[in-house]
Amino acid sequence: MYPQQVHHYLKEFFSENDCAILVEENHYLTVQLTVDIDKRIMNRPFYWQYIEATNSEPNPAQVTFITDQSALSGNVFGEAIHYGSPRLNQLFLATRELGAYVQLFEKVDLDMGQVILTPWLGVNFKVSYCCDRTKEMLYSFGINLLTGVIKEDFHETICSSDFDTEPADNVFHVQYIIKPTRALERLKATIESIIEQDDHSWANEAQKRWQRDQRVLDYFYEDVEEKPECYEIERKALEEQYESKIKIDIVNGGLFYLF
Repeated sequence: MYPQQVHHYLKEFFSENDCAILVEENHYLTVQLTVDIDKRIMNRPFYWQYIEATNSEPNPAQVTFITDQSALSGNVFGEAIHYGSPRLNQLFLATRELGAYVQLFEKVDLDMGQVILTPWLGVNFKVSYCCDRTKEMLYSFGINLLTGVIKEDFHETICSSDFDTEPADNVFHVQYIIKPTRALERLKATIESIIEQDDHSWANEAQKRWQRDQRVLDYFYEDVEEKPECYEIERKALEEQYESKIKIDIVNGGLFYLF
């Protein structure tokens, strides 16, 4: 994620969760958290235990998040946040907990008369290439549940639209033909195809670093006929550190009825 994508994500997250955005520039924003969001992301369990035990007036945090430090001018103090940072990972977790699945209907002008909305399954995936180094990527796909057409960057496509949790009176929403479970399988297959065609030299490089460190470990124990337990512990640690893995996680998703 680029800084502007992180910035957009933060703005959407806090707006959707009723946190007032007090100040916003292209590279930072200051947010007044709600009690619920403060509890979820600010790591203040003892403070909230005290507030609840004493029935005191809560004072949720006001935080400035800097999304692009290179663009800062003047004295702006806050918490730098970027893709891979612990705070952003907390927000991803909160997103999964608060809105892992939604069903939304696109708002349409009442003057348009009877309108037909088409069902789409939208899913945001996180793909992690893991070894002693980790690379993470986000993919957003939508699949038309009538035609099976798959659209990339689906999240960006629907960001400019307004939605309601209930359809308007002049809306007729078509029932899907492709079941969401089957559609999800197709989207996973799409992600797996992207991974298959990707450059996996990172895994070969990790293997080389693993072999190098294993040779160093073996060197220190080369004159020991019966390897001690500490050798096995260190060997296992190298395996866990360098073993190449690919993980696919669903960040969130939903059923979207679009005009």
